Amino acid sequence: QVQLVESGGGLVQAGGSLRLSCAASGSIFSYNAMAWYRQAPGKQRELVVVISSGGSTNYADSVKGRFTISRDNAKNTVYLQMNSLKPEDTAVYYCNAVWYVLGKKYDDWGQGTQVTVSS
Repeated sequence: QVQLVESGGGLVQAGGSLRLSCAASGSIFSYNAMAWYRQAPGKQRELVVVISSGGSTNYADSVKGRFTISRDNAKNTVYLQMNSLKPEDTAVYYCNAVWYVLGKKYDDWGQGTQVTVSS
């Protein structure tokens, strides 16, 4: 089982920046994809960005140009750099890892880290 630990959340003013980290217990090379999701109060969890094992990325329209995902394979860590933050970015951010075994999809989640953007 994968263990994912997020960190880096906090309170920031609108226009500010935060960098989230997701440290994995295993090699992130073994994952087909890693992603960041977020869930705001009263809303469904939504995909923020996904990065494949090959490095291709897919961002939600709402964060394009402001958020950047990156990975440090040596540290088994994925980062989410968030710039120009807006109050609507306030949510709990979750790290997700996906892998396939014999065609069956597996995934795991971190515990989440709170991001609060004040206006």
